[in-house]
Amino acid sequence: MKDIDERISIIAKACNDKKGLDIKLLNLKKLTPIADYFVITSGNSTTQVTAIVDEIEEKMEIAGYPLLGKEGYETGRWVLMDFGDIVVHVFHREDREFYNLEKLWADSEEIEIDDAY
Repeated sequence: MKDIDERISIIAKACNDKKGLDIKLLNLKKLTPIADYFVITSGNSTTQVTAIVDEIEEKMEIAGYPLLGKEGYETGRWVLMDFGDIVVHVFHREDREFYNLEKLWADSEEIEIDDAY
C-alpha cells in the first residue's frame, strides 16, 4: 500500500504545484479492471493542462515510476496518463464539465486528497 500512497502523493503534489483545479481521487477497485484509481484534475487553459501533465510525468519519472501511455497531449483538452493501476485524467475545465467523469463513476469511492500535497 505504501507504493500506491507514494505514487498518489507524487501525482497530487505535481497537480497542486501547477495549480490544478479540484483534484479528485476515485477508488475503482470494486468497479472495473481498467485501473484501481483515477486521479482527475483540470486547468483553465491548454497551456496549463500540458504543464500539469509535464510536471506529473517528470516527477513520476524521477521517482522511478515510468509512464506507460499518454493520450490527448497534442490537443491539451483531455490528457489521459496511464501508470498501470493509476490513471490520471487532466482536463481543460470546460471539457471536464462536459464529460463529467465524476458522475459517470459515481459508484466509486472518492478519497480525500490531503491539501498538504
